[in-house]
Amino acid sequence: MYQLHGERGGAGEVMSPALGSDFVDKIWKNLGKMSAREAKQEPQGVGMPLSSPSVSLGSLGKTRCPMCMELFKVPRILPCLHTFCTTCLEKLEPFSVLALRPSDLETSPEGARPWDKPPPPPPPPAPPQESQLSILCPVCDTEVDLPPGGVKSLTMDHLAVNEVLQQNLQEDTPGVVCDLCSDREVDNRCLTCKVNLCQFCSQAHRRQKKTSSHSVMPMKDLKGYSQIGKQIMCSIHPAEELNLFCEQCDQPMCGVCVLGEHRGHTYDLIGNIIHKHGNSMRELLHSTQPHVGSLERALAQIEGVGSALRCRMDALSADIREFCDGYITAIREHRDQLLKQLEDLRIQKENSLHLQKLQVEQLLADLRTGVEFTEHLLSNGSDLEILITKEVVVNRLKKLKKADYSIGPGVDDGICFSPQEKAGQYGGYEVFGAILTKGVDPAQCILQGEDIHKAWEKQKVTFTLLCRDILGESMGRGGEHIRVSVIHKNKKDCVLKTMVQDNNNGTYAISFIPEDPGPYTVCVCVREQHVQGSPYTMNVRRRRRPHPGVFHCCSFCSSGGKKSARCACGGTMAGGYQGCGHGHKGHPGRRHWSCCGGTEEKSECSWKVEDEISSHRSLVRTVAL
Repeated sequence: MYQLHGERGGAGEVMSPALGSDFVDKIWKNLGKMSAREAKQEPQGVGMPLSSPSVSLGSLGKTRCPMCMELFKVPRILPCLHTFCTTCLEKLEPFSVLALRPSDLETSPEGARPWDKPPPPPPPPAPPQESQLSILCPVCDTEVDLPPGGVKSLTMDHLAVNEVLQQNLQEDTPGVVCDLCSDREVDNRCLTCKVNLCQFCSQAHRRQKKTSSHSVMPMKDLKGYSQIGKQIMCSIHPAEELNLFCEQCDQPMCGVCVLGEHRGHTYDLIGNIIHKHGNSMRELLHSTQPHVGSLERALAQIEGVGSALRCRMDALSADIREFCDGYITAIREHRDQLLKQLEDLRIQKENSLHLQKLQVEQLLADLRTGVEFTEHLLSNGSDLEILITKEVVVNRLKKLKKADYSIGPGVDDGICFSPQEKAGQYGGYEVFGAILTKGVDPAQCILQGEDIHKAWEKQKVTFTLLCRDILGESMGRGGEHIRVSVIHKNKKDCVLKTMVQDNNNGTYAISFIPEDPGPYTVCVCVREQHVQGSPYTMNVRRRRRPHPGVFHCCSFCSSGGKKSARCACGGTMAGGYQGCGHGHKGHPGRRHWSCCGGTEEKSECSWKVEDEISSHRSLVRTVAL
């Protein structure tokens, strides 16, 4: 119960039945008017969040509705403890939550949807079930189940009612009219009836016998009062004050309710049990308050990390912009340099072509003049005339014949742009893209290496492709598209896998391993054109037998000085030690393999085991000491 100066109202303060619910509605209708100062604040849309970060739905004070921004009119408390005007809550569109009950979701398997399940067998008929209506709190978006009576069945926020009345009294709010006549401005307040009265209604209030003893005070004298609210009446029995509390139903009630729906329940005066319920709420409050501090610290940490993250992102954004702007500047400088280089090449090549053109045209004119003159002389001149001009004509024709000229153009259009080519640094940034003035000529490209025509089965074959331009000069760079194919002539399905390594200096290392012996066709193409000597045939021989002996000059050297040793070639130490040219006596023959007598160092060994068995003396087949 609200109190005045902390004193509990007596029995004489009970509001008469004449001041019932209609009178309360009349009071609320007049209390909702805003002062001129408060009216300057523009209300937001109903149910919409405030756009200003400094004014949020949860920080509008204790007297204003977060939805309409006006003083509370019949305020109701939602289960999330946010208070709104009854009319504002009625504007919210309720929705049904019958299909979203936890009991329905718990019976479904994980990830399954109710409409995906096979239809169950028809259940027995059950009484019709009303769907539960809910609304979303405009402040915190909490889903709130409405009671059966709707919004008007929600709990009234009487504390907000008192605060609205207190604000109207303390701020001399203009436009607050009398609660009785609703026509004149308020001058006094009846502390017994808890109503606002104009001057005329105050006089009438004192003249009535029933209210002549009530305490009527000027409104200006009530500014220091902390509790000025009226008594809270029973919603079922409007003439009765709520002064009892039903322990069984856990709700306040009036004296008439004890004889009705609360008959037989345990109850007591509100003043006798408020300490028990108040202490219980205080204990719950004390156990809840630490969570506020923890969440505030967590929020501060989150905001701190968010602030640091924003600062970090701003710094990185500035670094990225600076880097990209510098890179763009470097690219533009490189572009301008490339375009200037290209223009200089164009002018240079056009000048060279123009000069060559003039030279060729002059030489052609001279040749035509000499040919035409000589033909005319031989056709129309007499014998004497021909002999007279012979020396001049012959000298001229010989000179023209010896004139040095090039059949082809002195320059070509072999200019290309390589985006992958490194072009150095501009402003500290590495840039790519270069103009290449040399063009590869496949007809000038050649193959080099010992393994071009010689190959052994299952041994790696390696040779080199040298790329050159139209003038026969090395390209000096890589990047060309090289295609190599090696196919067995007798086995068309035998295609070898080739490897091409770009040495980035105009040469390319080509390698492959032939599996089978026989003739192979080798094709090497640059820019889809065969190089010089391609295609060609390469014969792959069977793997040769290595020599177990040594390639030496005599048996004496290989045997370590044994005079009786006999080489596989049949040579022994000759009598008299005539010498072998190495400073000692020995076989005077040419250098040869001690195992088989072959005179070619790179050859296949022809020695067989039967040769040793048939020999009466051991042959020298060991490595020289």
